[in-house]
Amino acid sequence: MNSILNVFRFVVIFVFLAFISACGSKKPTLVRVADPTPKREFRGTWIQTVGQTRYQQMNSAAMKQYIADMVRKLDEAGINAVIFQVRPEADAFYKSNLEPWSRFLTERQGQAPDDPSFDPLAVMIEECHKRGMELHAWLNPYRVKTSMSTQLAPNHIYWKYPERFIQYGTQLFFDPGLPENRAFICDVVRDIVSRYNVDAIHMDDYFYPYPIAGQPFPDDRSFSMYAAKQGFSATQRDDWRRNNVNLLIQEIKYAIAATKPWVRFGVSPFGIYRNKKSTPDGSGSETNGLQNYDDLYADVKLWAEKGWIDYNMPQLYWEIGHRAADYTTLLHWWNANNSGKQLYIGQDLKRSMDKNELPTKIRQSREMSFVNGNCYWYGYLILDNADGVTSLLKTEIHRAKALLPAYTHMFDGKPKKVKNLKEIYTEDMHFLAWDRENDPTNPEKAKNYVVYRFRDGEKVDIRRAENIVKVTPDNFYLFPYEGGKKKYTYVVTALDAFNNESGAKKIKIKL
Repeated sequence: MNSILNVFRFVVIFVFLAFISACGSKKPTLVRVADPTPKREFRGTWIQTVGQTRYQQMNSAAMKQYIADMVRKLDEAGINAVIFQVRPEADAFYKSNLEPWSRFLTERQGQAPDDPSFDPLAVMIEECHKRGMELHAWLNPYRVKTSMSTQLAPNHIYWKYPERFIQYGTQLFFDPGLPENRAFICDVVRDIVSRYNVDAIHMDDYFYPYPIAGQPFPDDRSFSMYAAKQGFSATQRDDWRRNNVNLLIQEIKYAIAATKPWVRFGVSPFGIYRNKKSTPDGSGSETNGLQNYDDLYADVKLWAEKGWIDYNMPQLYWEIGHRAADYTTLLHWWNANNSGKQLYIGQDLKRSMDKNELPTKIRQSREMSFVNGNCYWYGYLILDNADGVTSLLKTEIHRAKALLPAYTHMFDGKPKKVKNLKEIYTEDMHFLAWDRENDPTNPEKAKNYVVYRFRDGEKVDIRRAENIVKVTPDNFYLFPYEGGKKKYTYVVTALDAFNNESGAKKIKIKL
């Protein structure tokens, strides 16, 4: 009896202490003070090719120069990641043996560029990487035709397996219910990741197509073939469709991880996951609009929870105070339902500039504890400085450079410090140099380098974004000339493929 009482007392004391400890522990807060110059922030932009005619009007040489100028302008505006649409209609803005060249590139699907050596994706990667920027290859998984009036190339997979496709409205799609279609899409992803040095694979909000009023999606054939085998009853078509997309997302993640495990997989879904009134437990957002879960069959929360995606970028394109889908309401909802993966916010530049809301929206996003950056729809507006948006980015929103967030859920480590940091003079150059330890096959090695500069007497603190002068894959940095009497401390760090930063190496320089 005494031993039982002693055990009971021990349990009571243990539970009490655990309770006291829990009461004293700090829960992570959902908001923080906004940093106007964050050191780590995703600053992306979408460059869409669907519907574009600009590329059709250029020869290969002109397009190569256009891409170089594009990336330079985006870099100068503070953008550090370009999301480039390389597969708008089950076609390619790159050399592919699986799918034909895109009609948005050369006007006729299947027609190659005039220069056989030209590859738009390869050029975009090269231009981004030389500036320390990321390139995310953007694919639309199911869409084949945006208009049924367009002609598919003779080598398009449709002609070999027409039974695997569905017309819905005026568009053509892969049937998402067929396992062979998932396998083909994974082959496309695997092909890109294996042959190109992309930083991520990206998919946007087009999973099952946006519903057309009065027109159910015609997938009776695949439903009758596979639903029962997969454990779904005749009344569970919505659940079956969600499972089809879940399987695709899971299989793509596994395909990427088996090919290059440091390459990320991200999605930019429609901005509403579920409306509160649609969720039995009231867990949805205080909104009234189209829903990922119920209408597009995209269970984005599940993908993040399962680790099938590495970042989530909901498209919060509405205005602050919008009656059906208020930007601020949705921002807070996604921040509170993040599931531990990187969370970025999709911003509509035109709507935001029309309402003079962009600075407020970015400030609000920086106040969210689990939001790590923003992505701008769409990049051509930045190139054109539409409504002064580029000037606003340069002077107010992106006043200092920012490093991309570290994907510590993939690898939580640091590359080695740079070695042999030294100052070098030649007849016409003055520069900083260090040893290179890059290894493209080892993501834990240095991929990029960060150069910081501090004035004489200024505290060396690499947490401050204002002191970043360059992010580069090169192992040198050319100094400006400032009269030969000004003293600075320069600091160099290394970044691995996951954007983890090494310790600092510093050197005193007179310019």
